[in-house]
Amino acid sequence: MLGQKEYFIDLLFYHRFIKALVAFELKVGPFKPEHAGQMDFYLNLLNEKERAPDDRPSIGIILCAEKDNLEVEFALKSKTNPIGVAQYQLQAELPPELKGKLPTAKQLMSIVRTILPAGQ
Repeated sequence: MLGQKEYFIDLLFYHRFIKALVAFELKVGPFKPEHAGQMDFYLNLLNEKERAPDDRPSIGIILCAEKDNLEVEFALKSKTNPIGVAQYQLQAELPPELKGKLPTAKQLMSIVRTILPAGQ
């Protein structure tokens, strides 16, 4: 929260070996330069409000469907926070080596029902 506004990062993790918060922003479309500004803003907030005194600076990762490396380079050129941009690739099927290792939708729903009270 900053002032009266709340901001939400898509995913936030803590890397216990490097001792840093790692923020992920998930973008459905291609990378846009404004994504770098948004992530830089989030990292400034995390470093100021959430980072512990002995933690290293927070790290930002933007995952997007497409990226142009030159555009990414210029968007990040003046940023001082560590930000990376990666491209993801959707697959129609689960890779064979992961089949049977992840729960099915039915199994997940069963787990959710046992955790959440009735009516939620």
